[in-house]
Amino acid sequence: MKEENNKPNIILIGGGGHCLSVIDVVEQEDKYNIKGILDDTKEGDVLGYPILGNRDLVKELSTEGVFFLITVGQIKSSSVREDIALLLDSCKAKLATVVSPLAYVSKYATIGEGTVIMHNAFINAKAKVGKHCIINTKANIEHNVQIGDFCHISTCATVNGDTAVGKGTFIGSNATISNGITIAEKSIINAGNFIKR
Repeated sequence: MKEENNKPNIILIGGGGHCLSVIDVVEQEDKYNIKGILDDTKEGDVLGYPILGNRDLVKELSTEGVFFLITVGQIKSSSVREDIALLLDSCKAKLATVVSPLAYVSKYATIGEGTVIMHNAFINAKAKVGKHCIINTKANIEHNVQIGDFCHISTCATVNGDTAVGKGTFIGSNATISNGITIAEKSIINAGNFIKR
């Protein structure tokens, strides 16, 4: 299903604060039409985009050929985002990858499906970002970094070169990870922390 401008439609899942920021990125990228939002608890609209219902509509909407992006935020635990991803996978839904035009992503970097790269983020050469990640505003992912699926690298956080970040990890705002560190799955790095060997 496409609008007159021939851009594919996208459905955002989750209508909270993170959704507000993602809407701005989607609009700036200008690659998709936002058809609406799914949210299990809210009604009405978000920034003028209608809340269509809850996530039970994923199966029906996926047959229309729309793309989906998880816009539930991730403060510490990734479990809700992982549950939604399982639902999308079971419905064979198409996943959007959204990259702000104000971000820098090296042509030698790899970005997984369902990931959003926010404004002024920096992804350097040979970095690999997994599926369904949030690389938030002004986050810095340096060379050869491996970011697992379902990670949230928060605002102004820096992950230095040759570091591996395990699946489902949360790295808080202004945290710094030194070179060559391995971060275990589901780790929580609090805001402002400096992690070194």
